[in-house]
Amino acid sequence: MTPDALARASADEMWRTDRASRALGMQIVSVGPGTAVLTMPVTVNMANGHGICHGGYIFTLADSAFAFACNSYGKVTVAQSNTITYLRPGPVGATLTATAREVARSGRSGLYDVQVTGPDGVAIAEFRGQSRSLDRDILPAPDTTRREER
Repeated sequence: MTPDALARASADEMWRTDRASRALGMQIVSVGPGTAVLTMPVTVNMANGHGICHGGYIFTLADSAFAFACNSYGKVTVAQSNTITYLRPGPVGATLTATAREVARSGRSGLYDVQVTGPDGVAIAEFRGQSRSLDRDILPAPDTTRREER
């Protein structure tokens, strides 16, 4: 399997059971080795007391893009730590885009940056995540048993 095909297959398998991202209306725009782009519409139910997107939803979008980027190599990979800096408000009614890219990967550890932008392409948040790969495959193992021919 090519690296791009592995990234796509891993994303498809994760997406199948990712109820949180799907429930928030996220969409996977693209995924590749160490990269992912996701979008999320900001609904009125995501507004905080100031009438802008609650930071927790922006964080969740960035975290989901991070997850798809760091799981693109076919190994179950989880967040070890992450931080976010909010730069501008996320307007209600807008579609936000999170673009994740791998900064470094060594052994079981990885470092990823995610930029969240508004519809005008201007950054509204910067997220950095550290990942840790586990000793498990995302994709089910292929069936290698042979049936006896009669």
